[in-house]
Amino acid sequence: MEASDIYDNDLINKNSQDFIEFPQIKWFNAYRDEQLINRRADLLDFTNDNLLFKGTKPFYKQISKGCKLCGAGFWSCLFITGKCNANCFYCPTSQTHDDLPTTQGLSFESASAYAEYVNHFKFKGVGFSGGEPFLVYDRVVEFLKKLRKKCSPDLYVWLYTNGILVDEIKLKKLASLGLNEIRFDIGATNFSLDKVKMAKGIIPNVTIEIPAIPEELERMKLLLPEMIKAGVSNLNLHQLRLTKYNAPKLLKRDYTYVADERPLVLESEIMALELIKYAMEAHLEMGINYCSFNFKHRFQKAGFRSQIANALADDSEIINTNGFVRNLKGHHLSYERISVTDFDNQNGLSLDLKYKKYSVKRDAIMKNIELSPQLLSEVETLISEGETRIPKDELLYKIWRMEHIENKLRKF
Repeated sequence: MEASDIYDNDLINKNSQDFIEFPQIKWFNAYRDEQLINRRADLLDFTNDNLLFKGTKPFYKQISKGCKLCGAGFWSCLFITGKCNANCFYCPTSQTHDDLPTTQGLSFESASAYAEYVNHFKFKGVGFSGGEPFLVYDRVVEFLKKLRKKCSPDLYVWLYTNGILVDEIKLKKLASLGLNEIRFDIGATNFSLDKVKMAKGIIPNVTIEIPAIPEELERMKLLLPEMIKAGVSNLNLHQLRLTKYNAPKLLKRDYTYVADERPLVLESEIMALELIKYAMEAHLEMGINYCSFNFKHRFQKAGFRSQIANALADDSEIINTNGFVRNLKGHHLSYERISVTDFDNQNGLSLDLKYKKYSVKRDAIMKNIELSPQLLSEVETLISEGETRIPKDELLYKIWRMEHIENKLRKF
């Protein structure tokens, strides 16, 4: 068995164990689901010339500037609150608490501290997410003001919302403070475009970002021309995934779940690809992209790791494509991840900025391995050749995953 097959089997076993209390889950089966896989393959062939980020993001026409920054690793997503006023069946978390604004496990009591963080780690884009940002509208205003005062004028800022609390006065205020883009999850409002239309002409870029819900494909096809009339420049579709929180609702629907790093809905990916194909054939004047889990899990995480590592690593250290510190000395190889957390007195390394103090951590992702001369040669080749050749050997495959962002959507 090849190393990649062993890895995939380990994912299957882990997913099955993590969700053992839900015996009704319909896990992907290559024989039973052959028709779905063939349809997915046909759609991927159709979009083969319209792929970004090493084949993990199928798209039509264009993607927004915010999505470009995200893929390049220059995006900081700030969860401005943990509370939401909608009740979407696909939501992966409970979203019932108004927590401090957080990003990547860091909390920010002040807007000044967050702006300082954005500057220090050289992020070029910020997205206000939640929860529902309009539930804490004054907080959004405060953070947006501080970002505009302390950060580069080129900082691209967008906001996610379900639209329920959006009104014209609030939109104009956000526009006056320099909000570049607003993204509506119309799935939370039965696909109403009323608030989307309201934002047209106020916020420079209006986007709809929703999960690709399989049974809504035909409705979405009919809505696309209406979205264009409403001023939508881009439609972002992301993949439904199963969590223990949304399982009671999601499992009522006849979906097929793929055991990836997280359990994913196969029909959701197919729906997104179907909609892109439809838009391409209809020559619609709107950008559509599929924000796959593979893209999120690989590019978003690697990009963030790289931003942190490049700011904190020593000049002599090598940061690889995946954002890990590679230590290859003689015949010894190891990998570290550099991260920052809220300050912890137990950790000796710290980063002291004006408004906030952080702990700096170095975690051994792969501990020191002694390489034979033959293995050293193979590792050096693996590093220099890029991700095109996937090793069959289990150790080399683990090193390959440390070094490279796997290209293409996962194959079945």
